[in-house]
Amino acid sequence: MNSLPLLVFIVLIAAMFLMTRSTRKRQQQATQMRNEIQPGNGVRTIGGMYATVKEVNEDTVLLDAGPGVDLLFAKNAIGAILTDDEYNRIVHGVEHDLKSDADVVPDDASSLTETDDESADAAAASDDKAVDLGKKDAAQDETGDKAEDETEEAATVDAKADEEPKKTDGDSDAK
Repeated sequence: MNSLPLLVFIVLIAAMFLMTRSTRKRQQQATQMRNEIQPGNGVRTIGGMYATVKEVNEDTVLLDAGPGVDLLFAKNAIGAILTDDEYNRIVHGVEHDLKSDADVVPDDASSLTETDDESADAAAASDDKAVDLGKKDAAQDETGDKAEDETEEAATVDAKADEEPKKTDGDSDAK
């Protein structure tokens, strides 16, 4: 008798057992989470809607989705119970102040202007210097005769500007 088919059969049975065990465990956790729902909790439905629990019944949950909007959902439609901080961050855009020493961006530009004399002097000194962007004209030769090239380019641009494009009224002769 060959033991290979028996070994394959045992491996398949073990794999099926492990898959059903993990699925059953997830279902039990979801059921336990849904049984812990209380009025006032922020929840997310499996469809992605955020709301506050208003009333909990045996199989249903009444959710407050906004002012005057009450929705009745099955308990199975609740995907997650959110913490208060998480719910406020997502729904209301309120973030918990984790970084109290963080830089604050001002609402107006008046606080962005510099008033220190030293910083103003440094800015004035930097304005006096020419800024070299590291670009060189390909037509410029080694002697630095760039003025001739710029004059020729300006004349070419002016000549092109004098030529007016032919205007058509949209009708063509070919029909």
